[in-house]
Amino acid sequence: MRVVLKVGGSLIKEAPELVDRLIEEFGSENPKISDRGYSSQRLSFPVLIVPGGGIFADAVRKTDESFSLSADAAHWMAILGMEQYACYLQDKSCVLGIDSIENLPQGVSVLFPYKLLRSKDPLPHTWDVTSDTIAAWVAKQTGALLIKATDVDGIFRNGKLVREISAASFTGNHVSCIDFALPEFLLKNRMECLIVNGKFSERVIQAVYGKPVLSTVVKGNI
Repeated sequence: MRVVLKVGGSLIKEAPELVDRLIEEFGSENPKISDRGYSSQRLSFPVLIVPGGGIFADAVRKTDESFSLSADAAHWMAILGMEQYACYLQDKSCVLGIDSIENLPQGVSVLFPYKLLRSKDPLPHTWDVTSDTIAAWVAKQTGALLIKATDVDGIFRNGKLVREISAASFTGNHVSCIDFALPEFLLKNRMECLIVNGKFSERVIQAVYGKPVLSTVVKGNI
């Protein structure tokens, strides 16, 4: 089994603790892990964290609004924002950083995505495409399950949490915790995305194991 875990920028305060808890549970190939006193060395399967853009991508958005960046410049600058978030996670935890999705390491690692995406350039250069769709593309390339950890329990409709929803039900004007391009990507590739609240690390761990948790599944395969 492989899991791609998108860790949203909205979790910037909670993310380091979440990442270290994941490492405690699933292990890491980082040789520095022994310095932190972790007992888990199981290395059950790859858990690849794709970082959000968070405050770093927001800075690019503000720059774009003020100075009208080209679509190409905004795209690559925002992805560099993801790199900054990855650097932050690596600084605040003992997660292993990687920049390739070939031969994924066992246990937990975080992707520095700029080099990979610059070489492949697989997605449109638009603000509709954010780290959500990038994480979905990584999951597709690696044959992994896709989980999005964010600061809410999932997708709400009329004030109620929806436990399962078709990606086809999203419209161009939808307001939710996923980016505009993700539903179409899930439909095209017949994929699912599980949305879970990353403020509860045990909930995320159970989701990685594939166990039922409070969440929303966005289904592109129905």
